[in-house]
Amino acid sequence: MRALLVVNPAATTTSARTRDVLIHALASEMKIEAVTTEYRGHARDLARTAADSDDIDLVVALGGDGTVNEVVNGLLHRGPDPEGLPSLAVVPGGSTNVFARALGIPNDAVEATGAILDALADRSERTVGLGLAAGTPGTADEAVPGRWFTFCAGLGFDAGVIGRVEQKREQGKRSTHALYVRQVLRQFLDDPHRRGGMITLEVPGQDPVTDLALSIICNTAPWTYLGNRPIYASPKASFDSALDVLGLKRLSTPAVTRYATQLLTSSPEKGPHGKHAVSLHDLTDFTLHSKAPLPFQMDGDHLGLRTSVTFTGVRRALRVIV
Repeated sequence: MRALLVVNPAATTTSARTRDVLIHALASEMKIEAVTTEYRGHARDLARTAADSDDIDLVVALGGDGTVNEVVNGLLHRGPDPEGLPSLAVVPGGSTNVFARALGIPNDAVEATGAILDALADRSERTVGLGLAAGTPGTADEAVPGRWFTFCAGLGFDAGVIGRVEQKREQGKRSTHALYVRQVLRQFLDDPHRRGGMITLEVPGQDPVTDLALSIICNTAPWTYLGNRPIYASPKASFDSALDVLGLKRLSTPAVTRYATQLLTSSPEKGPHGKHAVSLHDLTDFTLHSKAPLPFQMDGDHLGLRTSVTFTGVRRALRVIV
């Protein structure tokens, strides 16, 4: 087996020692080339080259969810082909590592490496579904190209929080759960649209859902983690189905308090609910429109402002070693 190891040296918990241990362990079982990323988008470019190669069987991503997202988009740059493309393995190196943890991969890099080697020996793999988001034809965003996401996307409030976190990280702050909590509070206080929802959800064959103040798209459950606590926005979401949507119509102080409590106490059986909450399961095609440009995120990366995004849920898109 020939493998490409893509290492993000800037990932929160990635160190030179971790990288060296991983390379040594993998090299004992396969022919491996390790490449350290040097710029944003480098992981995507490396995975694209691997996808076009005839001799790469496996791409291993060492980094956080952003690195994994780049690798997935590189592998799928011509579209899904689970049997023809290299398979993916993930060694978590970020602060949250939602995709890896949702797959049941240990959150420790050394333990994850051992689990990957065991899975390869047992030929244990899983073909997962993914989400695809693109600018909507006929709108101001129609030129925005499609991009794959592995576990979540969001238009509005949660994307605004992520944008604030990224600004703090650029200023030298460490990515911690406390930093996220502080930015949630600041986004709540500063968000000009939280009292009047700007988003409309359109699903073919259904009546539009209007006046959403928040929209979260989930490809799996949990949606994220607060430390070791899983947070379920859409408990029914799964890598084996299409996409789920959670929309909230009201972000007043009482409503936010209620929904925050529901998220913190959420479980695989129960997520946020109430008369101002909208939950839809297993959607293959839908569009989010906004009356004003709103922050947009995918897999925890802030991608700027959008007014209209079309989503596609694609089942069985990529093989993953688990």
